[in-house]
Amino acid sequence: MDSAKNTDHKIAAKKGFFLRLLPILLILAGFAAFFAFRLDQYLSFDALRENRQDLLAWRQSNRLAAALSFIAVYCLVVAFSVPGAVWMTIAGGFLFGTVQAMFLAVVGATLGAIIIFLAARYAFSDYLHAKAGPFLLRMEEGFKDNALSYLLFLRLIPLFPFWLVNLVPAFLNVPLGTFIFGTFFGIIPGAIVFSSVGNGLGSVFDSGGTPRLDILFDPEILFPIFGLAVLALIPIAYKKFKE
Repeated sequence: MDSAKNTDHKIAAKKGFFLRLLPILLILAGFAAFFAFRLDQYLSFDALRENRQDLLAWRQSNRLAAALSFIAVYCLVVAFSVPGAVWMTIAGGFLFGTVQAMFLAVVGATLGAIIIFLAARYAFSDYLHAKAGPFLLRMEEGFKDNALSYLLFLRLIPLFPFWLVNLVPAFLNVPLGTFIFGTFFGIIPGAIVFSSVGNGLGSVFDSGGTPRLDILFDPEILFPIFGLAVLALIPIAYKKFKE
């Protein structure tokens, strides 16, 4: 009897473990399929240049469908953690203009980030807490006390990979609402910059040039964004000062 119960318990544990990993497995499958079907070639300057007239015509005749499709594709690009989000934002600026593209890109990126955030938390959070012990708990406590400030800082500074900033808060048990708020508002400055690059892409096509992807590091753009990141840390500094 005990042996049968142990067997059932092991089977249930394996089934539960597989179900917890299922979202991550689906994301990995999407990542692999992206390259297996060579979809990466469509997230490039050459693809945008070669198909610009068709894209503009489709957007003109299907404005709502184009906007919703853009959000959906952007969401999948972020959820599968594949490279190409910058080109998506630039393409959005070309198709929709700076302001609308910024909004669509931020919505799509935030939805994709939520997917990977929840998948990582569901699959690995308990395991990491069991293995890491007190160190992770201390780190989690310090991060959660100022989660929004830290998250805004990580989103604003263009040195941290977007996919990494999706995972770290998941492992540190940052509340979902805080993650959504910090992600949505933290990526707005970068989205504005690359949407504006896309908005001027027509003249780049006509001149035979290529857009600058390092524009975010120009001093006149980087310093204001860095200033916003520093402002995000002020609540932390104030708490330390009071203590």
